[in-house]
Amino acid sequence: MNDFVNWKIGGEAGYGILSVGILFGKFCTRNGLYAFYSSEFPSLVRGGHNTVQLMAKKNPVLSQHSEINLLIALNKETIEKHLHELSPDAAIIYDSKEFDLKGIKLKKSLVLIDIPLTEIAEKHGKKIMRNTVALGASISLLELEFNELEGLIKEAFSGKKDALIPINIAAAKEGFNFIKNRNIKFNYKLKAQKKKNNIFINANDAFSFGAVKSGLKFVAEYPMTPSSSILSFMAANELNYDIVVKQTEDEIAAINMIIGGAFAGARSLTATSGGGFSLMVEGLGLAGMTETPIVVVESQRPGPSTGLPTMTEQGDLSFVLTASQGEFPRLIMAPGDVQEAFETGLYSFNYAEKYQLPVIVLLDKYVSEGNTTTKMFDSNKFKIERGKLLSKAPKNYLRYAFTKDGVSPRVLPGTLGTVYKANGDEHTEKGVSDEEEANRIEMMNKRMRKLEYLKKEIPEPKLYGDKNAKTTLICWGSTKGIALEAIEELKKHKIKANLLHYNFIFPFKEKTLLKLLKKSKKVLLVENNKTAQLGKLIAEETGIKIKNKFLKYTGRQFYPQEIVKKVRSLK
Repeated sequence: MNDFVNWKIGGEAGYGILSVGILFGKFCTRNGLYAFYSSEFPSLVRGGHNTVQLMAKKNPVLSQHSEINLLIALNKETIEKHLHELSPDAAIIYDSKEFDLKGIKLKKSLVLIDIPLTEIAEKHGKKIMRNTVALGASISLLELEFNELEGLIKEAFSGKKDALIPINIAAAKEGFNFIKNRNIKFNYKLKAQKKKNNIFINANDAFSFGAVKSGLKFVAEYPMTPSSSILSFMAANELNYDIVVKQTEDEIAAINMIIGGAFAGARSLTATSGGGFSLMVEGLGLAGMTETPIVVVESQRPGPSTGLPTMTEQGDLSFVLTASQGEFPRLIMAPGDVQEAFETGLYSFNYAEKYQLPVIVLLDKYVSEGNTTTKMFDSNKFKIERGKLLSKAPKNYLRYAFTKDGVSPRVLPGTLGTVYKANGDEHTEKGVSDEEEANRIEMMNKRMRKLEYLKKEIPEPKLYGDKNAKTTLICWGSTKGIALEAIEELKKHKIKANLLHYNFIFPFKEKTLLKLLKKSKKVLLVENNKTAQLGKLIAEETGIKIKNKFLKYTGRQFYPQEIVKKVRSLK
């Protein structure tokens, strides 16, 4: 008997598939289990095939897996599309009154469970409630108790939709009892564990919590998937946390507004995807020239142009490294999971203000919208650091004074007795436009010196696993959890491997990398893009070209099993 399950539900848009997946993940978390949720849906206004996949087990789960054990098919297309993903002993829950299985070649080892999903749903309410019926059936099949689900349904519909609570509970309960009253042999069970202080959350919300805790005061954003839920989170909580939230007319307005907000002293944020960031790059350069501390979240999706707007990729690293005209310092962070996303929300504003530069946070759809069970966030050790922000300006104040570390003392507009200029032209220490060679050299050198000191402060990439392993995986951002699970899988094949993960990407830290490359016999670079963009950065910074690369650019994330197969094929 297996003590885990990889659950998948599929059907047309509008069937409540995404919401029931979140509900199931919360249910597992409330039962002391761990869950990892991911969704896939086309970029259509209506219709199209939607799926949610959720891995659940008693131990921490760090990524999605490729093999499905329990498939909820709300239409025939779901079985046709995902039959090849099923484990030999998987179960399929479906409604034969909605569709038949003719023409589908099914293995005899599969467990077929025919439930009148529509009949039960319409008995208690509407057809759309089939998702709730199927969820009740799922937890019964996995031998979990119903009580926690009842509480979650009450939470989900409390307030404006109170009338939906009793009918959804009744529908879920009947689905639960339908399975309970039948002797169905299924090889996957989940046993509730001791309740933990855990939450079920995605990286967008985790980052947002961190940003609020850091003292964020102004958000300007034009919605663009997969970053849009950051704007939704901030709009829903602006009164609770005394934040000004503005949905702008476009991304150009968004970045210019946060530059104004940061210039006035408010910790300011915008979030977008690659297409929106393309519109922001001139404003990014203005922040670089005026040395204004801003934070920009860029949640990646496949391009170019509109690309695959509801899919995932790590295709924008090279873009953000050099975005906007000219050269100026920036910090690029790429959290690999929800804990790192929270910490990035906390500390990105400290970095921005201490070094007076733009901070770019790279997420992607897989982590932005992928909920996972994690421990409650802890910010007790966090302290707001505003760097060289002065409450009172000295005599003969120079806003852009030449300093050893490149960071000049900063006062806010309106500080008594202080006047200075800040514009997009090259300027003197006073902020007055100046085109002389000597000043240009000094001012460029001053700004770029920030990178030397910033590089000393940010951490080295983190090494996971046996430091003496002869096989090394290198990745950045959202591939972290997938690679970590691949390392565990490799142990079954008697292969010791470790992982070097970059969540601070630029300025680039090379010390740990160089030590590791001397020890490792096999090195594999793992990236969700076509051109190995981290690999290019490594080559540029160290002169080392990593030979073995595993690149995926289908719009879908890696699975641990894919990485295991690739590692085993290395010679």
